[in-house]
Amino acid sequence: MSRIVRLKTKTQIDNEAAVWTWRLDSGTLSAAERADLDAWLREDVRHGRAFEELGRTWSALDRLTEHAQREETTAAADVRPEGRRRAFARLWQAAAAAVLILGVGVAVWTGSRPGAQVVSTAVGQLRHVTLADGSQLTLNTNTLLAVKLAPQRRDIYLRRGEAHFDVVHDASRPFFVHAGEAVIRDVGTQFDVRLQMDKDIDVLVNEGQVEVQGPAAGVRALRAGQQLFMAGPHLQVSTVSPRQLDNELAWRDGALVFDGEALSQALAEVGRYTRTRIVVTAPEVDALHVSGRFRTDDVPGFFQALQAALPVRVSQPRAGLVYISPR
Repeated sequence: MSRIVRLKTKTQIDNEAAVWTWRLDSGTLSAAERADLDAWLREDVRHGRAFEELGRTWSALDRLTEHAQREETTAAADVRPEGRRRAFARLWQAAAAAVLILGVGVAVWTGSRPGAQVVSTAVGQLRHVTLADGSQLTLNTNTLLAVKLAPQRRDIYLRRGEAHFDVVHDASRPFFVHAGEAVIRDVGTQFDVRLQMDKDIDVLVNEGQVEVQGPAAGVRALRAGQQLFMAGPHLQVSTVSPRQLDNELAWRDGALVFDGEALSQALAEVGRYTRTRIVVTAPEVDALHVSGRFRTDDVPGFFQALQAALPVRVSQPRAGLVYISPR
């Protein structure tokens, strides 16, 4: 009889590595648990790579916190406005530099680091989290982030996916979201951050204001109803209507809303909520347009609606594969 081996996904390995990193750093591993860790490392070469990357990231975040504390002390000691501005600018630069380091691993803060959490969602899952300071986080599908709440500042490290933030304002504890090569600073607001291709970011503000720091942005202020997209050296800021804003954030209620988008764009969005591979067999299919409201937890229902409303045929030759063809 043949043996079927199911390989773990990178997401599963990252999450397991995060747990082992926390447990090792907390100093609570027993001899038996250390043996379990050794066995886990030997089980798959990818385990060792993920574990090493997390260790490097962990050290980088420790250095960031120490640097931030020194800068805050400098700013407090130098009461002159220009002194505070210089210290704040150095703090921004240190945070941005740390984001570049974070590209090699998952940002993890937990265990002996007070107020820390690692939070993730699987493909197709949504999750709501309330932080110790009362701020609300909503994680979209296939998202991984780490939270560090310190007495002087609050930091979120978005490693993968998308999250919406409803931040409780505290002038004495600034709130930063690190994503790709950008750092987003809350100015008492609600906003959404999406990380694409591990480096491109999309920031959408639905209430209040944020400041975005990045290679292409410098320091850019965004107010409610504005959206920023940053891809490498390219930066685009646009204004969105209340209707567009509602459509963009409908995922928080488990919905996807399309209003005349190209089918190629709609399929890219739907694809985030399923492990099924979607194949379009003809370019004219991609060019069709789709409108409607669909549930993120009912991808088969989306395909059924497509076949009913558009001149396409949807077929599934085997599990995990869907073809969309002209009819």
